[in-house]
Amino acid sequence: MSPDNKRDQIYAEPLAAVTDFRFDENVVKVFPDMINRSVPGYSTLVNLIGVLALNYVQPGSRIYDLGCSLGASTLSMLHHLQGIECHYVAVDNSTAMIERAKALLPAGQDVSLICADIQDVLIEDASVVVMNFTLQFLNPEERLTILQNIYRGLRPGGVLILSEKIQLPEPEQDHRFIELHHQFKKANGYSELEISQKRSALEKVLIPESVETHTRRLQQAGFARVETWYQCLNFVSLLAQKA
Repeated sequence: MSPDNKRDQIYAEPLAAVTDFRFDENVVKVFPDMINRSVPGYSTLVNLIGVLALNYVQPGSRIYDLGCSLGASTLSMLHHLQGIECHYVAVDNSTAMIERAKALLPAGQDVSLICADIQDVLIEDASVVVMNFTLQFLNPEERLTILQNIYRGLRPGGVLILSEKIQLPEPEQDHRFIELHHQFKKANGYSELEISQKRSALEKVLIPESVETHTRRLQQAGFARVETWYQCLNFVSLLAQKA
């Protein structure tokens, strides 16, 4: 493992008090390892976001990566959309994430990196908007307003790619998928202590919803077509298109 991709050991030792999860400098240092060992199919999903964007991009438009973290989705789209003139806007409210993303993104690309809450960002002239595991960290009462802002800022035919950890509709099914996710993390080297402490840290911060809830909200925001295009365990990605 390279010095720039340190192993996630944030929750490896017993903590006197587990505080709410934050995307601070400690998380930034281990984020690539953390996300790949925690989210099943993450690297495949990110690569496919670039493939999907290629099918919906409109030359001369803007492409937004909201909650960009270290810019993985932006990098994927830059790779797959080479030669197509677009302006990329990558937004995250973590200063540490944005500073690290600046170092990782290639020079000479038309990318604006913005440190801001996505609620405060006006979406304009967009053909593709990506929210990769971002909406789940926002207050459910604010989620419709954010989606409406995205919808208004999309060109006709534009799309939102929305990836989320989900809650399954039946309690027994939801419990089974949560357990499968924990087994996935164990297989990737996380201990019971790490899984337990991370879950406690996320309990009040990450609020998952069902695919049905996401779909209804997207339709309420105005999207004409909403479909699940990717799922791995209890992690999904939805494609919502503006007519």
